[in-house]
Amino acid sequence: MRIEEHIILETPDFVIVNKPSGMLTLPDRHDNELTSLNAVMKKAFGEIFTVHRLDRDTSGIILFARNEAAHKYYSQLFESRDVKKFYLGIVSGQIIPKKGSVNEGIMEHPVQKGKMVTNRKGKASLTDYEVQEEFGLFSLVRMQIHTGRTHQIRVHMKFLGHPIAVDELYGNGEPVKLSTIKKKFKLGKHTEEERPLLSRLALHAAMLVFKDQQGVEHTVEAPLPKDMAAVLNQLRKHKG
Repeated sequence: MRIEEHIILETPDFVIVNKPSGMLTLPDRHDNELTSLNAVMKKAFGEIFTVHRLDRDTSGIILFARNEAAHKYYSQLFESRDVKKFYLGIVSGQIIPKKGSVNEGIMEHPVQKGKMVTNRKGKASLTDYEVQEEFGLFSLVRMQIHTGRTHQIRVHMKFLGHPIAVDELYGNGEPVKLSTIKKKFKLGKHTEEERPLLSRLALHAAMLVFKDQQGVEHTVEAPLPKDMAAVLNQLRKHKG
């Protein structure tokens, strides 16, 4: 991975990166072979500090601090919820109402390791959502999370009954194929099997809004990755 292709903004205090889907933020405790963004950043910048993280399959914006003072400042900024975090996701079905909030506590699943559930006894979790476009089978939704719980958006969308597309843990995990979208789909003559348009979690950390140590406000955006954009293109093309 060439890190310079993924850098959105670089200052003496922080670096903002557009993380590709499928990449860990931090090294895996059990498997050292897996590449992590943190390791790639250390190679490129030497000293680097992780402030927050994204799920492995989620793409999008991550902020890294470049010195201890910045690390302390940005960690506190995230903890005190002074950073606005916006995501774009393709969810299954059509959400009614089109705009709302999910205010449901989240805790670890009592039996399944690595899975979370909504529960009154869980940690307070708040997600605002707003439908941007509707396509029948799927909808494009913008979410703002006010808390940073593990799998928060995925759990809250499942709670609404509209899990994120291709979510193996909280949805059916089915890849999105053109044959799902296009009514009269035919495979090419020399193609035996259809290749999915999207075979990973359809969730992207699209925007961060925050103030730096000098009090300057930054609004940073990460463009949608090619695979999610391709699905949206086909959905728009074959809408209705």
